[in-house]
This record gives sequence, C-alpha cells and structure tokens, in this order.
Amino acid sequence: MSAAPFDGELVIDVEGLTKSFGGRKVVDNVDMQVAKGEIYGFLGPNGSGKTTTIRMLCGLLTPDAGHGTCLVYDILTESPRIKLETGYMTQRFSLYEDLSIRENLDFVARIYELPSRREAVDATIEKLNLKGRADQLAGSLSGGWKQRLALASCIMHQPKLLLLDEPTAGVDPKARREFWDEIHELAAGGLTVLVSTHYMDEAERCHKICYLAYGRLLARGTAEEVIAQSGLATWTVSGPSQRRIGQLARELSGKQGVDMVAPFGATLHVSGLDPASLESAIAPWRGEAELSWRRDEPTLEDVFILMMKQAPDNFT
Repeated sequence: MSAAPFDGELVIDVEGLTKSFGGRKVVDNVDMQVAKGEIYGFLGPNGSGKTTTIRMLCGLLTPDAGHGTCLVYDILTESPRIKLETGYMTQRFSLYEDLSIRENLDFVARIYELPSRREAVDATIEKLNLKGRADQLAGSLSGGWKQRLALASCIMHQPKLLLLDEPTAGVDPKARREFWDEIHELAAGGLTVLVSTHYMDEAERCHKICYLAYGRLLARGTAEEVIAQSGLATWTVSGPSQRRIGQLARELSGKQGVDMVAPFGATLHVSGLDPASLESAIAPWRGEAELSWRRDEPTLEDVFILMMKQAPDNFT
C-alpha cells in the first residue's frame, strides 16, 4: 500500500533506543519516526525485540540508552503521560474471561476514570459492533470476538496512539480482514497505529513498515521501497511435481549466486543479490523441459526471508 499524505507531525520520534537483558542486547540502537494518522508496520522474527521496543515507547520499560518523544512527551521523564494517551493491545487476551463484554469495558472505564462511564461503554460497544454480544461472557467468545473486545478496551479512552502487538495471531482470515478494516477507519480519523505482525498481507496494508531482526533495524519505508532497496532479483520456477520442486530446491541451495531458495506451494522462488550471478547459477536447469521459469518481482516475504537469514543472531 502506498504512503498516505500525512501532515508531518511526528507522534513517535526516537533515536538510539537500546535495551539489554542478562548482558544481551535485545534492542540495539533503533531509530523510529511515525507520523500522525500513520499505520506503521513493525516486522521481524520472534525474539527480534519488537515487543521490547513497543514497551519502551509507551513507558512500560526504560531504555538503557537512547532518547526521544512519544506523543510529544519525553519517553524517559514523562512516561505516565504517554500511558494515559496510548492504547496497548498485547499478544494475549488479557481481559477477564468470567466477566461479560459490558462488564469488562466498564472495568476498563473505571481504570481510566472516564466521566459518564455508561455512555462511554455503550458508545464503544456500538462502535465495535458488539451490541448483540454485550452480555456474553468473554471466556465464551471466539478468537475473533475476543480480538474485537480487546480492541474496544484499548480505544474506549480515545487514545492518540494505538500499539498492537501481533493482534491477529490465531484468528481466522475473515476476522483478520474485519479487524484491519477497523484499523484503517481509526487511522483515517487521526489515530496513529504501530502494529507488529508476522503476516505479509498485513504488512502490505500498512502505510510504512520497518524490519527488526535480533534487535537491529534493517529496513524501513513503504513496502515498495523496502523491496526496491533490497536489490533482490527473483525467478519463479514450477515443475511437474512437488517431488521435483523439492529436489530442485536442494540442488540450487548453496550455489554461488543463489542467496535464497524458498518453496511457495507448487512453485519455487530462487533469489539472489547479483542478477547476473543468479542467472549463471540457474542456467544449467533452464533448459530442462519439465521446468517452467519466469523472471518475477521479489515479494515482501522474499525480502524478509533473506534479511532474516543474513541477520546475526544475538543469542550467539
């Protein structure tokens, strides 16, 4: 998705964020700038430091080094003010399963000391289309409805920034689509969203993305910019059978000029950072009658798989 025309006001503006646990840097010198109304995708493998970075931004963790602002407040000295104007949806459902939707939202409204609690709860239930289930126990909800309730609890106090930590993990495609439609509607109203995800289709729905691997920021920009910056060349090859494609993957892996081989269903993506070397590497198989080759644009997933392979593991 292309970048949106934002007014330039930065909601997040941080430099050099660093955090270590047990002598290991889990976030290493990360810079980030996010504009008002922007949906900013935060991608990377498990253990890459995404959650730690999110917690530093909203004041739940203090960085060992680095500085900056979130919602114009200093992340080092004004974290209580950041928390009041931020909605944070964690990876796991964290509301009370033995309370109803309405009771959970009323509890959250009490925490934020919202005036006219009943009206705030009713308005949120209406906004997130929860009216027909308002009295249903949270523990009996499906994953998609729990997700919707969690989002409702995060936006009820009308935050200026929404932090979503892998919010759609474990929900079905329909629920994911509806969730993202809601996120875009919120962003159109001026809410800024920082979302971590493993799903490439979700990354492509963000205005901008960044990729974090083992604590280090490796790429950022629009999805199109990140793909272009990678310099990756890709060929797609299909064959007569899965067995032949699997065999071909083993034959090509490790060849000079081939930086990545990745199966995608009945096809294989063969990629390299030097287009000429890549073509030389695959030349012996191009004449094989049962294989069909075509030059393709690399996908975002191609780029991220390569980045993940190249990134040094901070556990070693």
